[in-house]
Amino acid sequence: MPDVLGKNFVAGQRTGSGEPTLKSIDASTGDALPYSFYQATAAEVDQAARAAEAAYPEFRQLSPAKRAEFLDAVADELDALGDDFVAIVCRETALPAARIQGERGRTSGQMRLFAKVLRRGDYLGARIDLALPERKPLPRVDLRQYRIGVGPVGVFGASNFPLAFSTAGGDTASAFAAGCPVVVKAHSGHMATADLVGGAIERAAAKTGMPKGVFNMIFGNGVGQDLVKHPAIKAIGFTGSLGGGTALCKLAAERPEPIPVFAEMSSINPVILLPQALKARGETVAKELAGSVCMGAGQFCTNPGMVIGVRSPELTAFVEQLGAAIAAQGPQTMLNAGGLRSYGKGVHHLHDHPGITHLAGNAQEGNQAQAQLFKADVSVLLEGDPLLQEEVFGPTTVLIEVEDDAQLKQALQALRGQLTATLIGEPGDLEAYRWLVPVLEDKVGRILVNGYPTGVEVCEAMVHGGPFPATSDARGTSVGTLAIDRYLRPVCYQNYPDALLPEALQNANPLGLRRLVNGEWSHDAVK
Repeated sequence: MPDVLGKNFVAGQRTGSGEPTLKSIDASTGDALPYSFYQATAAEVDQAARAAEAAYPEFRQLSPAKRAEFLDAVADELDALGDDFVAIVCRETALPAARIQGERGRTSGQMRLFAKVLRRGDYLGARIDLALPERKPLPRVDLRQYRIGVGPVGVFGASNFPLAFSTAGGDTASAFAAGCPVVVKAHSGHMATADLVGGAIERAAAKTGMPKGVFNMIFGNGVGQDLVKHPAIKAIGFTGSLGGGTALCKLAAERPEPIPVFAEMSSINPVILLPQALKARGETVAKELAGSVCMGAGQFCTNPGMVIGVRSPELTAFVEQLGAAIAAQGPQTMLNAGGLRSYGKGVHHLHDHPGITHLAGNAQEGNQAQAQLFKADVSVLLEGDPLLQEEVFGPTTVLIEVEDDAQLKQALQALRGQLTATLIGEPGDLEAYRWLVPVLEDKVGRILVNGYPTGVEVCEAMVHGGPFPATSDARGTSVGTLAIDRYLRPVCYQNYPDALLPEALQNANPLGLRRLVNGEWSHDAVK
């Protein structure tokens, strides 16, 4: 495995000024690991953004097949990172080896998925309206449209997914697929991981002849603001806290040229327990739900942070069973000390609220996270208390008991935007509660039935987004092939000579694309 150099990635080179001042930390012990990193200077941020800007014209005009070759090469390089790499990621994040190995496969898999999208070509959205010179009262000119990449994208690495949502994660993969070079702001919690993944991307870029500057990455504190404000950057991808995401949105909106920020932020992912399911399998659901709440120390953006049920003897029994299952969970090491502090504050605030009761879980103290179960009076939610609207990032959930179906609807309408909502129900429940679907459609990006939200498939149909504050733009997704749409914009060509048009719009259809021609989908050449 190549060495961890700790230098910034700028235009195919590694740069660093002065002495390295940043240290990688062992998440389990808090000890410094033997890897040092160079704080990026303002000049290096500028150089990285300018390098991406310089690479953009060539990179976006490469054929889809050529960019797909690059993405496949990145996937191959990621898969080639061996057990010693996995061991470093585990030390930086306290995540188990099996989780990291699976996440590495997910990360390379989404690169290959976007390579498939490129070869298929439908992402271009090619549309052709042929000229109608005889149309009355006015003729129609020849109009053709397709989509191009918006320009260099700034990507912020996430703490909870050191591979799949970070240096080579979904934001980077979809930006590359769209024809956009990237500048990654490496997450401070796993800098050695970022360094090694960045090296894999650089090797792939060199092997496939990509322009210098297609990939850049900067380390350090305070560099994110300079990146967002840089005029060469045309969009931002972010996964993290509500505070961090809204701050980036504000910076981007205040630029002389405002740019979009696609930020995934805060979600409590309600689970709705329907009556027949509680009667039929309440104890099983309690055990499964406790496992979902505590999976990965609760450090998933889809962690079920709220459970809602209608008052009944079965719900009372379920609460006792869920409390027992939560109490049986052992303590877990979180990704980093900052995350543990934030979790402790969140638990403390829930304890202190007069409308919220602690039901289960050991005292939150020491250097590991303890699973917790709370019960909030429904009035806390209905009165708009912000405490129940923002996630506690860790193994905690809050149960809310509503009086009847009318109050259930009120409670769901009181929620802010979410990534997911889950219905636990028998067939009769799902029929009787069909009215819930439009309520949930207004609130979430993904509705699950008899599953748990901790698990996001990388595929064509996935939506990993939702109304604010789950994301800053509910029209997109950060997982799945639709993620490419965030970094594309349409361009129209009017009365343009056929031979000079982009291949996707030429009459002969040399790429073999499915195109909308005069309102009809076709793979055929235009006659």
